[in-house]
Amino acid sequence: MSASPSDIQHVVQNGLPIKEATVSAPEVPDGFFAQFAGNPFFTGGLGLAGFAAILAGAQKGLRQGASLLKRRLLVDVDINVKDDTYQWFLYWMTIHHRRQLITANQSDPLEKVGIIESLLRRFPTRMHHLSIATSKTQLPNGAVQTQFALIPGPGRHILRYKNAFILANRVRETKSMGLNNGNPWETITLTALYSQRHIFETLFLEAHELAQKSVEGKTIVFTPRTASWEKFGEPRRKRTLESVILDEGVKEHIVADVKDFLRSEQWYYDRCIPYRRGYLLHGVPGSGKSSFIQALAGHLDYNIAMVNLSERGLTDDRLNYLITILPKRTFVVLEDVDAAFSGRTMSDESGYRGANVTFAGLLNAIDGITSSEERILFLTTNHVERLDAALIRPGRVDMTVRLGEATRYQAAKLWNRFYGDVDEDGINQMRFLQALEEFGIVQAEGQGSAEPANVTSAAALQGLFLKNKHSMEGAIAGAIELSRS
Repeated sequence: MSASPSDIQHVVQNGLPIKEATVSAPEVPDGFFAQFAGNPFFTGGLGLAGFAAILAGAQKGLRQGASLLKRRLLVDVDINVKDDTYQWFLYWMTIHHRRQLITANQSDPLEKVGIIESLLRRFPTRMHHLSIATSKTQLPNGAVQTQFALIPGPGRHILRYKNAFILANRVRETKSMGLNNGNPWETITLTALYSQRHIFETLFLEAHELAQKSVEGKTIVFTPRTASWEKFGEPRRKRTLESVILDEGVKEHIVADVKDFLRSEQWYYDRCIPYRRGYLLHGVPGSGKSSFIQALAGHLDYNIAMVNLSERGLTDDRLNYLITILPKRTFVVLEDVDAAFSGRTMSDESGYRGANVTFAGLLNAIDGITSSEERILFLTTNHVERLDAALIRPGRVDMTVRLGEATRYQAAKLWNRFYGDVDEDGINQMRFLQALEEFGIVQAEGQGSAEPANVTSAAALQGLFLKNKHSMEGAIAGAIELSRS
């Protein structure tokens, strides 16, 4: 802006120099970064980016901190579906939740409880993911009773056990299947406070005891499924040895031998002898072979694994593998072993071939290099003459027992079992035995071991008594029917 004339005149009169006053433009900063720093859009975006980076770092820090805190304060226990504890825990979880519901419904609102217990009751545990399990039980009269139970399904469940909260996460992998049975792979992860980790040991012991009680007094029967053993139906009630009546001394002889074998494990190992034993039970149909095996399993607290050699799809390798992974304390039973190779033909260098299992494959499974130890094997047959000598040689079959036709001893014992409480003096028993002698079914007492003219089985005797369970006279009159069987 220029000076006015009056100002110039004033300056000239006073002898002062004249300077022209001007307005300067704003200074422009020098440098590339300086120009961006003066850009409001750039500085605003940079601020947002920095803020986002700070948030991301804080989020990562919180996540790592939470993970560290979880490792410090919490403890996890994983259970997979192949472990025996898996089914035990599921059963325990169902029973435990059921008990809690019953206790909650029966609790007295006026009951005085502590502050902690009062607070815990305000947060009851619930299961919102359930699955259904169907079980069938065969009653003594032959009827089948079906029961449905709700069990914990896949998902998260909160449990309260001994004033501790446990998070149970059951995960089912739909894209991962078991190679042995084709079932989905499942895991259960239990999470609790690290300070309360001791409850897991108590919980698993309780689950095991509960599982044992569920099969207490029962015998489990296993059958092969693909490459594993599966329970066949519900566990069966144990059968007592007294319920199976064999000829005099036969049952006691087998039981004594099995018990001696079970006590001789170290003796076998010291002499480098494979610790396994085989038994062959043969005789007429209905002589009690299968019944005795079931009763012996119940007496020794063993289970039974049934193998059908004629099963379609059963190969040599699969049979060998199944016997190798046999469940603990389990008899292997091959029933009617003669029928599996009755129509065998020589096919190739592997030997005789039946349905799918070769004869050589069966021999290798019984006592080959890869055969298992700590095993008790039972073979049954109605026609021992059809068995190959290689199958029943010592080392594969260590004891051969014939369960033959019903004897006088068995007839007397069966009579006492059905009518002993009403025939206290034994008069009707003598009448029945005399009728059997008359029809040539049993030998008269003191006539030695000569074979009678007519024979019958213990199963036929029992069938007669079942038919006349309330009539001794009917059983005596029906003795003639046994001579025609």
